Amino acid sequence: MAIDYVVDYKCYPKQELGTEGILERIKGRARAEAVIKLFRDNGDNRPVHEIGFELERVTASGENETKVVMVQNMIDQADELLPFQHYCEGCPANVNGQAFGCIGQIEYPISGKAELWMLNQLPVPIETLPWMLLRQGIREFKAAGEAVNSMRAEGQPFFQEKGVLVRQLGEMIINTNQLFEMLFLLGHIKPSYGATLLMFFNIIRRDMSADEIMALAPSPDDVAERYPLLLKADEDDDNSTKRFKTFFQAIYVAWALNVRLLLDV
Repeated sequence: MAIDYVVDYKCYPKQELGTEGILERIKGRARAEAVIKLFRDNGDNRPVHEIGFELERVTASGENETKVVMVQNMIDQADELLPFQHYCEGCPANVNGQAFGCIGQIEYPISGKAELWMLNQLPVPIETLPWMLLRQGIREFKAAGEAVNSMRAEGQPFFQEKGVLVRQLGEMIINTNQLFEMLFLLGHIKPSYGATLLMFFNIIRRDMSADEIMALAPSPDDVAERYPLLLKADEDDDNSTKRFKTFFQAIYVAWALNVRLLLDV
């Protein structure tokens, strides 16, 4: 299980296969590789074309349906991506420099270390304008994080931390449920909102005047010079924190291109 995101930049592969088509093929290959590993770990060395598994789903009529899925079919469908990979070379939406690098995911469970990293990125009261905008946003969206509470229940796979982490920023107390809601539960991220998130989480500089903040969207032509990406890798980053940093990089790329970042939570 994971949060999937896509930089909504129009390109030839997306025109031919569709964004969903590309995403499903990428997921299909990952599932196939996981199933093959499971079989091999259990001493089953049958050829890949003989490996299958049962998949249960609910039909449109509400009935349960079980079918056998052959791993080789999933691999064959994923291989349909191969002729399109060269279009990703030099693509401005390619976040990670790999084939179909406009698509990424944050895997569950989200670590407490990643949640703490996000809390520590937020503006403090002496950063007056960003702090006031964050406070206003929390109030306007009524982002209390209730929608996330059930995801922290025992037995749920979404968070390592079952208790919510908090930070006091002057008169405002903010918690990691609120951050999750702000990032993932308000729909696809439009460029204007993306720019605001980048400022809140210190991904771009926030020493800006009110007029400059208001002019962040659409992004300027010289965005890389005026607002360089401030993200840096840290040798102490765990996998979850690395995934979040790549996610924020994707928000930056989408904002720079003035397109949405699509979310599937």
